[in-house]
Amino acid sequence: MALTTDTLTIWMNKFADKVNTNKQYLSDLDTPIGDGDHGFNMDRGMTAVKEKLATKPADLTSGFKTIAMALISTVGGASGPLYGTAFLEMAKKSASTNDIGELLDAALAGIEMRGGAKPGDKTMVDVWNTLVPEVKSGNLTEEKIKDAVETTKDMIAKKGRASYLGERSKGHIDPGSQSSGYLFEAMFETEGLL
Repeated sequence: MALTTDTLTIWMNKFADKVNTNKQYLSDLDTPIGDGDHGFNMDRGMTAVKEKLATKPADLTSGFKTIAMALISTVGGASGPLYGTAFLEMAKKSASTNDIGELLDAALAGIEMRGGAKPGDKTMVDVWNTLVPEVKSGNLTEEKIKDAVETTKDMIAKKGRASYLGERSKGHIDPGSQSSGYLFEAMFETEGLL
Protein backbone atom coordinates (compact mmCIF):
# COMPACT_ATOMS: atom_id res chain seq x y z
CA MET A 1 0.00 0.00 0.00
CA ALA A 2 2.97 2.26 -0.65
CA LEU A 3 2.47 5.20 -2.96
CA THR A 4 5.10 6.18 -5.55
CA THR A 5 5.28 9.22 -7.84
CA ASP A 6 4.23 6.92 -10.69
CA THR A 7 1.16 5.53 -8.94
CA LEU A 8 0.26 9.04 -7.71
CA THR A 9 0.34 10.32 -11.30
CA ILE A 10 -1.73 7.40 -12.61
CA TRP A 11 -4.23 7.88 -9.77
CA MET A 12 -4.59 11.62 -10.46
CA ASN A 13 -4.93 11.09 -14.22
CA LYS A 14 -7.70 8.56 -13.63
CA PHE A 15 -9.40 10.98 -11.21
CA ALA A 16 -9.10 13.82 -13.76
CA ASP A 17 -10.68 11.61 -16.45
CA LYS A 18 -13.59 10.66 -14.17
CA VAL A 19 -14.22 14.30 -13.28
CA ASN A 20 -14.04 15.30 -16.92
CA THR A 21 -16.50 12.58 -17.98
CA ASN A 22 -18.91 13.49 -15.17
CA LYS A 23 -18.47 17.28 -14.95
CA GLN A 24 -22.03 17.95 -16.11
CA TYR A 25 -23.45 15.43 -13.62
CA LEU A 26 -21.40 16.95 -10.76
CA SER A 27 -22.63 20.43 -11.67
CA ASP A 28 -26.21 19.13 -11.94
CA LEU A 29 -25.89 17.71 -8.40
CA ASP A 30 -24.63 21.11 -7.27
CA THR A 31 -27.50 23.05 -8.89
CA PRO A 32 -30.30 22.38 -6.35
CA ILE A 33 -28.07 22.74 -3.27
CA GLY A 34 -25.07 24.86 -4.34
CA ASP A 35 -23.76 27.13 -7.08
CA GLY A 36 -24.20 24.63 -9.90
CA ASP A 37 -20.53 24.75 -10.88
CA HIS A 38 -18.79 22.01 -8.87
CA GLY A 39 -18.15 19.76 -11.89
CA PHE A 40 -16.81 22.52 -14.11
CA ASN A 41 -14.61 23.89 -11.31
CA MET A 42 -13.21 20.45 -10.49
CA ASP A 43 -12.64 19.71 -14.18
CA ARG A 44 -10.65 22.94 -14.57
CA GLY A 45 -8.61 22.03 -11.48
CA MET A 46 -7.91 18.44 -12.46
CA THR A 47 -6.98 19.46 -16.01
CA ALA A 48 -4.37 21.76 -14.44
CA VAL A 49 -3.19 18.88 -12.18
CA LYS A 50 -2.78 16.58 -15.19
CA GLU A 51 -0.74 19.18 -17.06
CA LYS A 52 1.52 19.86 -14.04
CA LEU A 53 2.13 16.15 -13.37
CA ALA A 54 3.11 15.57 -17.00
CA THR A 55 6.55 16.87 -16.02
CA LYS A 56 7.31 14.08 -13.57
CA PRO A 57 7.53 15.25 -9.94
CA ALA A 58 10.91 14.69 -8.28
CA ASP A 59 9.35 12.92 -5.31
CA LEU A 60 6.04 12.24 -3.58
CA THR A 61 6.13 15.41 -1.49
CA SER A 62 6.62 17.69 -4.48
CA GLY A 63 3.95 15.72 -6.37
CA PHE A 64 1.40 16.35 -3.62
CA LYS A 65 2.38 20.03 -3.38
CA THR A 66 1.99 20.42 -7.15
CA ILE A 67 -1.51 18.91 -7.01
CA ALA A 68 -2.49 21.07 -4.02
CA MET A 69 -1.31 24.32 -5.61
CA ALA A 70 -3.00 23.55 -8.94
CA LEU A 71 -6.31 22.88 -7.18
CA ILE A 72 -6.14 25.88 -4.84
CA SER A 73 -5.35 28.26 -7.70
CA THR A 74 -7.89 26.95 -10.25
CA VAL A 75 -10.89 25.50 -8.40
CA GLY A 76 -13.44 28.01 -7.11
CA GLY A 77 -15.77 27.77 -4.15
CA ALA A 78 -15.03 25.63 -1.11
CA SER A 79 -13.76 22.66 -3.14
CA GLY A 80 -10.41 24.19 -4.11
CA PRO A 81 -9.29 24.95 -0.55
CA LEU A 82 -10.67 21.64 0.79
CA TYR A 83 -9.10 19.38 -1.84
CA GLY A 84 -6.00 21.57 -1.78
CA THR A 85 -5.69 21.17 1.99
CA ALA A 86 -6.09 17.39 1.65
CA PHE A 87 -3.13 17.21 -0.74
CA LEU A 88 -1.05 19.69 1.29
CA GLU A 89 -1.52 17.52 4.38
CA MET A 90 -0.49 14.46 2.36
CA ALA A 91 2.60 16.41 1.20
CA LYS A 92 3.58 17.09 4.83
CA LYS A 93 2.92 13.48 5.87
CA SER A 94 4.84 12.07 2.88
CA ALA A 95 8.07 13.37 4.42
CA SER A 96 7.80 10.46 6.89
CA THR A 97 5.71 7.80 5.11
CA ASN A 98 4.44 6.69 1.70
CA ASP A 99 1.71 4.47 3.16
CA ILE A 100 -1.56 5.37 1.44
CA GLY A 101 -3.62 4.80 4.60
CA GLU A 102 -1.50 7.13 6.72
CA LEU A 103 -1.47 9.74 3.95
CA LEU A 104 -5.27 9.61 3.67
CA ASP A 105 -5.61 9.91 7.46
CA ALA A 106 -3.63 13.15 7.29
CA ALA A 107 -5.74 14.38 4.36
CA LEU A 108 -9.01 13.68 6.18
CA ALA A 109 -7.80 15.47 9.32
CA GLY A 110 -6.91 18.46 7.13
CA ILE A 111 -10.31 18.51 5.42
CA GLU A 112 -12.13 18.34 8.78
CA MET A 113 -9.99 21.10 10.24
CA ARG A 114 -10.27 23.38 7.20
CA GLY A 115 -14.02 22.97 6.61
CA GLY A 116 -15.12 22.34 10.19
CA ALA A 117 -17.41 19.53 9.00
CA LYS A 118 -18.06 16.30 10.89
CA PRO A 119 -19.49 12.98 9.72
CA GLY A 120 -23.23 13.42 9.19
CA ASP A 121 -22.96 17.04 7.97
CA LYS A 122 -23.53 15.98 4.32
CA THR A 123 -20.09 16.93 2.99
CA MET A 124 -17.10 15.16 1.44
CA VAL A 125 -16.07 14.30 5.03
CA ASP A 126 -18.82 11.65 5.06
CA VAL A 127 -17.22 9.80 2.15
CA TRP A 128 -13.64 10.18 3.37
CA ASN A 129 -14.56 9.18 6.92
CA THR A 130 -16.24 5.99 5.69
CA LEU A 131 -13.67 5.00 3.07
CA VAL A 132 -10.28 5.81 4.62
CA PRO A 133 -10.66 2.96 7.19
CA GLU A 134 -11.64 0.62 4.30
CA VAL A 135 -8.44 1.58 2.46
CA LYS A 136 -6.37 1.03 5.60
CA SER A 137 -7.86 -2.40 6.24
CA GLY A 138 -7.51 -3.39 2.59
CA ASN A 139 -11.28 -3.77 2.18
CA LEU A 140 -12.11 -0.96 -0.25
CA THR A 141 -14.57 -2.02 -2.97
CA GLU A 142 -16.47 -0.16 -5.68
CA GLU A 143 -19.69 -1.09 -3.88
CA LYS A 144 -18.52 0.53 -0.63
CA ILE A 145 -17.53 3.69 -2.53
CA LYS A 146 -20.97 3.93 -4.17
CA ASP A 147 -22.72 3.30 -0.82
CA ALA A 148 -20.66 5.98 0.94
CA VAL A 149 -21.62 8.56 -1.71
CA GLU A 150 -25.27 7.44 -1.75
CA THR A 151 -25.69 7.81 2.03
CA THR A 152 -25.30 11.59 1.70
CA LYS A 153 -28.59 11.71 -0.21
CA ASP A 154 -30.79 11.38 2.88
CA MET A 155 -28.72 13.65 5.11
CA ILE A 156 -29.58 17.25 5.93
CA ALA A 157 -26.72 19.59 5.09
CA LYS A 158 -25.17 21.34 8.09
CA LYS A 159 -22.21 22.99 6.33
CA GLY A 160 -21.64 25.13 3.26
CA ARG A 161 -24.17 26.68 0.90
CA ALA A 162 -26.44 23.61 1.06
CA SER A 163 -26.97 24.16 4.80
CA TYR A 164 -29.15 27.21 4.04
CA LEU A 165 -31.72 24.84 2.56
CA GLY A 166 -32.15 22.81 5.75
CA GLU A 167 -34.67 19.99 5.16
CA ARG A 168 -34.78 20.75 1.43
CA SER A 169 -31.18 19.57 1.09
CA LYS A 170 -32.48 16.05 1.67
CA GLY A 171 -32.89 13.85 -1.38
CA HIS A 172 -29.77 15.20 -3.12
CA ILE A 173 -26.35 13.56 -3.24
CA ASP A 174 -23.70 15.98 -1.99
CA PRO A 175 -21.56 17.04 -5.00
CA GLY A 176 -18.29 17.09 -3.01
CA SER A 177 -19.07 13.59 -1.79
CA GLN A 178 -19.63 12.45 -5.38
CA SER A 179 -16.34 13.94 -6.60
CA SER A 180 -14.61 12.33 -3.59
CA GLY A 181 -16.22 9.06 -4.68
CA TYR A 182 -14.48 9.47 -8.03
CA LEU A 183 -11.19 10.09 -6.22
CA PHE A 184 -11.53 6.79 -4.33
CA GLU A 185 -12.73 4.93 -7.46
CA ALA A 186 -9.63 6.18 -9.30
CA MET A 187 -7.51 5.00 -6.38
CA PHE A 188 -9.23 1.60 -6.41
CA GLU A 189 -8.53 1.25 -10.17
CA THR A 190 -4.86 2.22 -9.89
CA GLU A 191 -2.87 -0.99 -10.10
CA GLY A 192 -0.48 -1.56 -7.23
CA LEU A 193 -1.85 1.30 -5.14
CA LEU A 194 -3.98 -0.74 -2.76
